[in-house]
Amino acid sequence: MDSLNAVETFFLPQTPTRLVTHHVQYPKGTTHVYSYFESRGGKFDETCFFGLQYIIKRWLLGPVVNAQMVRQAKYFYKVHFGGMDVFNEQGWMHIVERHNGYLPVRIKAVPEGSVVGVRNVLFTVENTDPTVPWLTTWLETLLLQHQLKSPETDNCRKPAGDFWVTRWSAIQIARLWLSWMHIRRENRLLEFQSAAIGGAAHLVNFVGTDTIPGLQLCRKYYHSPMSGFSIPAAEHSTITSWQKSGESAAYLNMLEQFPVGLVSVVSDSYDIYNAVSCIWGDELKAYVMERADKGCLVIRPDSGDPTEVVLKVLNLLADKFPTTTNSNGYKVLPSYLRVMQGDGICLESLKEIIDGLKKEGWSVENVVFGTGGALLQKIDRDTQRCAYKFLGSPSTMSSTMSLNIHNGYNSYVTIQEGRGDENKDELVCVYENGRLLVDYSLDEIRQRAEISLVRKFVNSNTAVKTSNNSTNGVARTPASNGRQLRETSFR
Repeated sequence: MDSLNAVETFFLPQTPTRLVTHHVQYPKGTTHVYSYFESRGGKFDETCFFGLQYIIKRWLLGPVVNAQMVRQAKYFYKVHFGGMDVFNEQGWMHIVERHNGYLPVRIKAVPEGSVVGVRNVLFTVENTDPTVPWLTTWLETLLLQHQLKSPETDNCRKPAGDFWVTRWSAIQIARLWLSWMHIRRENRLLEFQSAAIGGAAHLVNFVGTDTIPGLQLCRKYYHSPMSGFSIPAAEHSTITSWQKSGESAAYLNMLEQFPVGLVSVVSDSYDIYNAVSCIWGDELKAYVMERADKGCLVIRPDSGDPTEVVLKVLNLLADKFPTTTNSNGYKVLPSYLRVMQGDGICLESLKEIIDGLKKEGWSVENVVFGTGGALLQKIDRDTQRCAYKFLGSPSTMSSTMSLNIHNGYNSYVTIQEGRGDENKDELVCVYENGRLLVDYSLDEIRQRAEISLVRKFVNSNTAVKTSNNSTNGVARTPASNGRQLRETSFR
């Protein structure tokens, strides 16, 4: 195999050029480099930590480097540096010969799904072999892959937490919060891995998705056979294939093809307001109402000002179909009818839409939001001002300064090791010397990430029990903590 091509098949090139020569830049005698990762404060005041386990399982488990790989990398970097022989062949061969290709590194992190205030440590990295202190920084870019999309886990928590409580009833919050936001597609994303990481991050807080790579990532790396769900949905191409004169027939066909369960029908190929008022609300009204015990029709507008369109569609539907009022006094469409807004959705437009719903007395449960490119691409490391930094200076001592993070009174605080109670440290050793020490499932990550407002309503309704002892139809089990996991995880 050609060396320039072979080098793409393993993890050695997963680092920028600037880090390749760091091994000769540290002071002589350096034996220990300890780095930490944090959000320094950005768009959100909290960070939901997710994705590190994927990177570890994908790139760092077991023997990840051998002599042939080192030779290939040496050739690759010599060409890349214009003939300069700067690659750390000796250091990598030490890892091959002394550690059988296992990386002598320790990674400690807050449990995935933890919601941590900014300016707190999220994970730390340090070398366990004093011969390879440079390895800590070599891994920086590889470990930060998850943070390019991990802010996606925060992107819709803010509007959900801010607006659900006053718009939904308590039981509805407990049952439906995971379905509120739906990733519609990944076809605008630049590459498959971006869709996978971003789609998986979305699934920490929600279950609606059309992004298959995210589902595959959760299945392979987080023990979730099926972490997200979707429904049959019409697109403009299928509706317009019936021609304008056949618009109502196209809608009826969707109802007939999918007579049970949820079905989404884009309805603005020609005139959304005519479709809502005259076709859905008149010509096909009986067919829509027949779904009362069978499923739900989701009408999707796809153009225009999102707030204006959503409100007008809801008001037109209220003129044609019966509405009720929830326990907070907000109007609710019948259970067989909902609206989906998937065009122009971002954090700012979400706030505008939900503010508009409140102003006109509509509950947010009437609307499902869909998004794709904006949710997954308009975020990066700077969204939360993420940084991977030294703690102090590289050390020539066998022990050095390190960090703990404590969780008290629902807030985290980072302190220097030795200045707090070590037994309260939330940092869990998840990886050491090529081995995974903690193996999280998506289920426990979701429980850990669950928005506090939702948890509060679930807990406040514990008196409402079903015959199988579940609460309001929502089964709850305590999320495992790091120390429990360390006792039960494989090594």
